[in-house]
Amino acid sequence: MMEWISSSPAQTQAWGQRLGTCLRPGDVLALQGELGTGKTTLVQGIARGLGIAAQVTSPTFALVSEYETPDGNLMRHLDCYRLPEGQACVQTLHLGWQDWLQMADDILIVEWGGRIVPLLPQTHLEVRLTTSAPASERRRVSLQAHGNPEPDWWRATLRHLAAV
Repeated sequence: MMEWISSSPAQTQAWGQRLGTCLRPGDVLALQGELGTGKTTLVQGIARGLGIAAQVTSPTFALVSEYETPDGNLMRHLDCYRLPEGQACVQTLHLGWQDWLQMADDILIVEWGGRIVPLLPQTHLEVRLTTSAPASERRRVSLQAHGNPEPDWWRATLRHLAAV
């Protein structure tokens, strides 16, 4: 596990951009954090790191947004916030979750990923954002690998992110 402190939205985006350069086709990220902790800000940085030029916005009302990477693959950005907690898994399945997991070249990022833990693949990354005060721009960002990521890739990713 790795932890990092961000003092501003710009720093959160910069860390996300570095993370985006490390992601590989088929990676799944589950983002956790209360409202306003910077999950979408982080995704904007990840998209830049993947080379996506489009404006990334929160898919809270659309539920899912798709962005094309320069190599023609997709980054799918799902937001489970508006899905009822007891029905989030069922509704996510209806959105096409199983199909998305089969698309091995795409990257899937889930805000409020804790609502669909049973659906997450065994190997995925969890990014947790927390703040100590509601009006503070300071964030603690932690990254944890679940399952068995490739050890060389995981070590290289942690070294790359630690340089921020």
